Amino acid sequence: MSKMHKIKVGVFGAYRGMTMINVMARHPEAELVAICDKYQPLLERCKKVAEETGSKITYYTNFEAFFHHDMDAVVLANYATEHAPYAIRLLNSGRHVVSEVLPVQTMAEAVQLVEAVEQSGKVYSYAENYCYFAATQEMKRLYASGEIGEFMHGEGEYVHNCEPIWHLITYGDKNHWRNRLYSTYYCTHSLGPIITITGERPVKVVGFETPNARYMAELGYGGGTSGMILAQMSNGATVKSLHGNLKREPSSIWYCIYGDKGMMESDRWHEGVNRIYVYKDGEGITDTEISYQPKPRISTKLSRTIQGHSGSDFYTMHYFLEKILGRPDGEEAIDVYQALDMALPGILAYRSICNGNIPIEVPDFRDKAVREKYRNDNWCTDPNVAGDNLAPRCSFGSPDIPDEVYERVRKRWKEETAE
Repeated sequence: MSKMHKIKVGVFGAYRGMTMINVMARHPEAELVAICDKYQPLLERCKKVAEETGSKITYYTNFEAFFHHDMDAVVLANYATEHAPYAIRLLNSGRHVVSEVLPVQTMAEAVQLVEAVEQSGKVYSYAENYCYFAATQEMKRLYASGEIGEFMHGEGEYVHNCEPIWHLITYGDKNHWRNRLYSTYYCTHSLGPIITITGERPVKVVGFETPNARYMAELGYGGGTSGMILAQMSNGATVKSLHGNLKREPSSIWYCIYGDKGMMESDRWHEGVNRIYVYKDGEGITDTEISYQPKPRISTKLSRTIQGHSGSDFYTMHYFLEKILGRPDGEEAIDVYQALDMALPGILAYRSICNGNIPIEVPDFRDKAVREKYRNDNWCTDPNVAGDNLAPRCSFGSPDIPDEVYERVRKRWKEETAE
């Protein structure tokens, strides 16, 4: 690729994609050329970015028209359960893809996605931004340097009480993916950084969930309030991954790694992922307990400007571009195999839950031979995808939620978002 040629980028999904839009419109290696979203008011907000940056952007409310725009790469920031079909189609058309969370909804989609990446030869990067916090990046560096020894146990939490904002993120839509969400699906915020830090992958999982809470049912959600994944890793280590809508403020975004020479963890309260604690074995605790704020891995005007998710959104876009350009920093991008290592445990842990919490092996789709078993496995909670293989929304039984609930939520959303 010529040094003079900027990578022409399109963004699909302007709500979650707004931070990515801000990065791509200002990144020296990118030219933001198109944005697609079905909600016109969001596109109007995007025009402010174009004015600020001098970007020439074409706006679409229809994906088919957007798909045919001249683009080298596309950021998928659409609904979390719908990334794979679009990623596959874009890869097959010769475009690079960076996908927001999550990569797939079913095991069958996972097979199709990994094969589309392999056959296209294009870059696929998974935008699990929680792997790029200052704390998680520093923990990755410390682990690689041998500071705490061999990985023995890890824990990750993404406890985000979405009750106060549920109307703003589901719009009162009965069929919104969040209202159909099951407890262990959205697992890569809690599990992904553990995988990135240690380089190990889950090989076996067991899942557990809590029943549907009244405060979530009253907003239209019928799944388990929280999900927990217990995993055995490829080196024998154990992991606990917890996520869901439990009551807690501020949100718990927390990671802990135990090694055979010590341990390290991020802060649980005041500074969160901007501070870590490290303990090294061998001396008294007061001499070896260390706490500090890690410096960001990259410090540029743009990286300091992007504040989304503690600045981590910059890295998902930057490393994607670096990967396309074939530069060393591109190795920091999360590839399709790592993405599936992070996401498949959530699908399979829910299968464990629905089958009496039995242990289930996590396949490694780097091995082509193991894919056949899952090629037609569409088990999920979306009736349009699952067909006859529809999963329950909650192992304890989903509440009967009347349409009036969704009407009330939608009314509240309209009142609060009125221009």
